[in-house]
Amino acid sequence: MMATYIATVNRLLSEKVAQIPEVVIYGENINTGSHLVGMTRNFKLERGGRILNVGNCEATHCGVGFGLMMGGATAVLFVKQLDFMLLGMDHFVNTYNFIRAHRERDTLGSFTIVVIVCNQGYQGPQSSFNALGDLCSLARVPGFMVTNQRDAESVIPREIGKPGFRFIALDQRLFPKEILSPDGVRAAEDSSVFQYSSGEDATIVCFNFSFPQGWTLQEKLAERGIKASLFSVNPVLSQDWDGIKESVLKTRRLVVLDDSKSINLLAYTLLHEVTRQIPSIQTVMLTRGLEVEFGVCSDQLQINYESVVQQLETGMAVARG
Repeated sequence: MMATYIATVNRLLSEKVAQIPEVVIYGENINTGSHLVGMTRNFKLERGGRILNVGNCEATHCGVGFGLMMGGATAVLFVKQLDFMLLGMDHFVNTYNFIRAHRERDTLGSFTIVVIVCNQGYQGPQSSFNALGDLCSLARVPGFMVTNQRDAESVIPREIGKPGFRFIALDQRLFPKEILSPDGVRAAEDSSVFQYSSGEDATIVCFNFSFPQGWTLQEKLAERGIKASLFSVNPVLSQDWDGIKESVLKTRRLVVLDDSKSINLLAYTLLHEVTRQIPSIQTVMLTRGLEVEFGVCSDQLQINYESVVQQLETGMAVARG
């Protein structure tokens, strides 16, 4: 039986924190109750590590993490909802900028916030923030998305314990589902861009937590004989797009997916750079749009796969005619 998304993430987190001497991991109810929906279950620390259950005061949690980092310690804060991190915004922007101005990175300890993004829908008014890129952009701090087994096995061991500060965001929508385990063509050394397949007919690039939709789109295209290269961009700040550009030069067709609830998308940066450098390509942009519905409702990027397939087929017919 294949592992679920949350079981795989929990295993990787458990293995990593157990390896770090004197690590401090903390959060609300992280070793009791649901263990944050299973994220922090069965953590066992060695060599002086500490597990702390803390109260409902997120601004304090963030300040403590930066203080531990300045003292040379490794701290990992586990948070149930990305919404709560808005309460720590002053620390992300100002406290960390103060640290940047007075300290070199290699003199710092490590502070990582592992946070769940509530993106299932039908969860009420305080479970709606799905725009980690906006938060990281304001503070100019790194953040990474975890969408499948391959990127989880790269991002989690690499980033937790690394000097400095970062976010690692988890997709609550995927928690109970069998984790996707795609083959890999190549991955950037810094875990920024992953390529999962190579094809000569189209290039698919997934941002935020849209990888499952991109995976499905690739399968739909394959059923029609259209071979696609599939990429995912895991960080939320600008990256090196060279591998993606190489693919677009061959395919001349670019499909970009981004399910962030934002109008300021990293996906737009990619689209601008690619179309500026490689003119006359066919592009399809799949995003959440500008409106957010009133009421308790669905909260996912909806894609008409047949429409996308038809658009690409039409472009191919014109190009090959």
